Amino acid sequence: MHKIIQSTLQPRKKIITNQTYTPCFLQETASLTKRLTIQTIRRPSSLISGIIQPLLWLILFGALFQNAPVGLFTLEIKYGQFLSAGIIIFTSFTGSLNAGLPLIFDREFGFLNRILVSPIISKDTLLCSSSMFITIITMLQTFIIIACSLYLFNYSLNTSKVWISILITLLITSSISSISIGLAFILPGHIEFLAFILIINLPMLFSSTALAPLSFMPHWLQIIANLNPLTYAIESMRFISLSQTWHYNSTVIEIPWMSLTLKHIIYLLIILTLTSFTSVKKILSNKFE
Repeated sequence: MHKIIQSTLQPRKKIITNQTYTPCFLQETASLTKRLTIQTIRRPSSLISGIIQPLLWLILFGALFQNAPVGLFTLEIKYGQFLSAGIIIFTSFTGSLNAGLPLIFDREFGFLNRILVSPIISKDTLLCSSSMFITIITMLQTFIIIACSLYLFNYSLNTSKVWISILITLLITSSISSISIGLAFILPGHIEFLAFILIINLPMLFSSTALAPLSFMPHWLQIIANLNPLTYAIESMRFISLSQTWHYNSTVIEIPWMSLTLKHIIYLLIILTLTSFTSVKKILSNKFE
């Protein structure tokens, strides 16, 4: 009798549901993304500041070196044209760094606990919705910066250049936003998160080729810049925007250990994006499941 009762009370190993996984996952991701979008519409200050800050860099810093001798930083191009590629990538980097900020506020205000105890099909929807939202916002900001740089510095982009530029920006945005979301679950609060952003923001800018080429840097800074993923995104963006004829096998940057083509840089950014996304997904599964 005891064996019969025990076998009857055992839970099923597989939960039977009438709904499939993929539609529910997409619906939950869309709902969480819509919530973040409504918050931004109601409080657009972060969106506006994300546009004004890189524009100030582009206008003021470009004007600062407008009368610099040709060849001081670059060869045969104006410094503003050289600077614009770095500011475009830096815009996507800065915007994607803020991806974890809504999550960390939800965690402090208790709304995240309500999401976690709700019958959502997967905790991965938190990662996907935050990444999708910040990608949309960052790409909107980046398009505005691209349009302003095209207007200010009078150079053109054809269709193929635009698509490659979008791909590079998307890869940088996706990888950095995943890291930011992971930090939102690791760091204790928003003060530590904002302090991390302030600490990491300018060093990543000055240790890349956004403001000056590698040849203009001291040797120790060149080593750091060669390890900075922003350098490869900036150099590929600059190569695409300034080259009249280009190819995927064209050499973009020379580093001490190898020569990197545009195809190599795209593969490198894809690997970085997949690695960061997988790592953060593992952090979420270890923390909440």
